[in-house]
Amino acid sequence: MKIATTPSPPYVCAIFTSIRTSVDDGYNEMDKLTFKEIKSIDGYLGCESFRNKNGFGVNVSYWINLKALQNWKENTLHKEAQQLGKEKWYKNYKLRICTVERDYQK
Repeated sequence: MKIATTPSPPYVCAIFTSIRTSVDDGYNEMDKLTFKEIKSIDGYLGCESFRNKNGFGVNVSYWINLKALQNWKENTLHKEAQQLGKEKWYKNYKLRICTVERDYQK
């Protein structure tokens, strides 16, 4: 795991928090496909994610601007993953879209 490299602000992030169901049916395969696909979207900067043993997970993706994030929202594979997530993989989820105004690191 590594911390995503991002440019100087402002830039955009999408914070997706979720709680998984016990259904695995195709989840890991779709997860791998979407993480591969997201890298092809112009303006994608990187992401950080984790899931604990209780099924709670957080994925933060970073984008150069809202237009780039919109392109990901409209991606066909991403739409398919969203639909399957709603139908069988997530008990609950929330998406937050933010503009990063300041960041710093050690």
